[in-house]
Amino acid sequence: MKKWFRSTTDKKIAGVIGGLAQYLNIDATLLRIITVILAIITTVIPFLIIYLICIYMVPEEGEIK
Repeated sequence: MKKWFRSTTDKKIAGVIGGLAQYLNIDATLLRIITVILAIITTVIPFLIIYLICIYMVPEEGEIK
């Protein structure tokens, strides 16, 4: 069973998008671009709140074995 972790190697801020890209098996840069575009089209605040929640809820890679 696959688990979603925050990436320790592919991260720009906290590794949330890098870990999600590894989980979904897609390019992290593409996912970051999609995330920024969606944040601009809608509003940035919900994306920021979700990102902050993910930082605390999604464990970092290697924390849980």
